[in-house]
Amino acid sequence: MQDDPTFDGLIAERLARAEVRPVLVTGGGLEILPDAFERMVGQAAAWLQRQGIGAGDVVAIWLSNRPQWLALLFGAARIGAIVAAVNTRYRSAELHHILASSGARLLIFEGADRHADFHAMIAELDRETLPELAALAAIGSGELAPVLGLEVAHCAFDDLEPLPSQGARASDPVLLFTTSGTTSKPKLVLHTQASLARHARNSARAYGFDGEGAAYLAAMPFCGVFGLNPSFAALAGGAPIHLMSAFKVGPALEICRRAGITHFCGSDEMFRQMWQADRVALSRARLCGYASFTPGLGGALQEMAEAGLPLVGVYGASEVNAIFAIQSTTAPIAQRLQGGGYAAGPGAEIRVRDPETGALCADGESGVLEIRADTNFSGYYRNPEATARAIDAEGFFRSGDVGQLRGDGSFVYLARNGDFIRLSGFLTDPAEIEEVIEAADGVAKAQVVGVAHEGRTRPVAFILPEEGDAPDPEAVLAHVNARLAHYKVPLMIVPVEAFPTTESANGLKIQKARLRDMAEARLAGESA
Repeated sequence: MQDDPTFDGLIAERLARAEVRPVLVTGGGLEILPDAFERMVGQAAAWLQRQGIGAGDVVAIWLSNRPQWLALLFGAARIGAIVAAVNTRYRSAELHHILASSGARLLIFEGADRHADFHAMIAELDRETLPELAALAAIGSGELAPVLGLEVAHCAFDDLEPLPSQGARASDPVLLFTTSGTTSKPKLVLHTQASLARHARNSARAYGFDGEGAAYLAAMPFCGVFGLNPSFAALAGGAPIHLMSAFKVGPALEICRRAGITHFCGSDEMFRQMWQADRVALSRARLCGYASFTPGLGGALQEMAEAGLPLVGVYGASEVNAIFAIQSTTAPIAQRLQGGGYAAGPGAEIRVRDPETGALCADGESGVLEIRADTNFSGYYRNPEATARAIDAEGFFRSGDVGQLRGDGSFVYLARNGDFIRLSGFLTDPAEIEEVIEAADGVAKAQVVGVAHEGRTRPVAFILPEEGDAPDPEAVLAHVNARLAHYKVPLMIVPVEAFPTTESANGLKIQKARLRDMAEARLAGESA
């Protein structure tokens, strides 16, 4: 087993074991065995080359979970290209940012989707601000009209001769994930083939994806690390990956019953819904890694764990990969339900720093988590300034997350250090939403906070009107709805004369806590 693995190496390891287990199983029950997956990857690589894609070029993938998603990613890796993963819930403003900041030459999108018209959203883009975008391709549809002055090719490669391994290197950059940062727009997290493939092998061993009879339910979207990293671990370990294009309780339970799912990573609400509907379907589960996305579910999770569901808290980030750490299934329930755990990689280092004094914290003391591992990201793509701020001179990633060391080699994740909001499972910088709101007619400034509403966190926006203007909240909402993913659209727009502020050493600071209180009071008044 090579120390510096590549994507081709992961496939080769599966082929060398002469397995009869499939790599992928579609929702319709189609099984894709290792040799068939290798062929599909080679065909995808050949198709990408025909579109003019070569080493170092960026391909944006705007697709739901499907075999072609992984085939295109592995195919891009084979020829040294880079994939920019685009969330299918994103809309034109977010898509434009990713295309512009990544310099994508090719955008592959969902041609037929009943939830969104991707073709129409592409038509809203300003081609002049995307000089590197040279080609478009759609999957899952017939002919589509040209858009942005570009023909739309059909992304299909079943009839092509597979391209064999091209000698890709472990150090080759391969994948860009979006993540919120301290600036007003998301940054692009760059991973190499080695950082992703090595983490896949580490996770397969550490979390039992390589165990006899292991099977993984892939319900989280591949566009994010929480969807992709566990799927990679399953691929490396030999566990069949049972694909879901989108999570739905009924189909998820049916797959669990039919396939004997042993591993599943998802949100706390996913597990709650499945458990309530049919706990027997989860009877063969060995590891249920969950992230706390929904307020107020602690009691329900405790009951599920006490009843025997192997729920464990996890920790991850785009920069260090998802399931970077997972709590032990043998730990006391209160401990294993906390975020954090033991790192998958044997050489990973975690330390905690006091943000006030700058000193390293002792075990049990809270501070900001810092992580050094050979599976960490390479940096923020085309953003050396942000990279320098995030990675210190010793190679530790400054996570911005608050946690504690336990003293036994594990750690606890406590909270995000700052004003980030977890919306529909995605860590979101309020500045992303504020920037779009401030582009609406009549809006001078905006502030966005997250509040608990009907069991989940929702954004609420406060706006300052431009002098002499009185923007209509409904018109502002419509403006945002047309440009951002649905989960980022504020629950309400509240005009105010001024934001609450307080004096600090660095000048006036807006009091986000006061704004949250105001939002909660407003919601409580409306409910009453």
